Amino acid sequence: MVLIFNIRQHKKLRQSLRNQMTEPEKRLWFHIRNNQLGMKFRRQHGIGRYIVDFYCPKKKLIIEIDGDSHYSLSGKENDEIRDQYLHSLGLKVLRVTNLQVMTEIESVIDLISSVVVE
Repeated sequence: MVLIFNIRQHKKLRQSLRNQMTEPEKRLWFHIRNNQLGMKFRRQHGIGRYIVDFYCPKKKLIIEIDGDSHYSLSGKENDEIRDQYLHSLGLKVLRVTNLQVMTEIESVIDLISSVVVE
């Protein structure tokens, strides 16, 4: 069996990303940690060669917060490849922008809640 979750070689990178979260990541984490939405979320979770921002194992839901780098041509292509891989594992990917998290956090939480209850 091939290990795809939290590969050992990525441990230090995952820890570093958790310690250096962006402001939008911190803001969202404050609202979804500790089962606040009725589900456990993990932050900076490794799946294959990727590290996703947030992951809910019970719902197989990934939440990605996209910043400016995701809107370049190469960023969009990379996201497409990444999403195809994650979908091939039966995972759902929900993308929100930094701006949405910073200015519309209640709407973002409502969106996540609606997906979690499905």
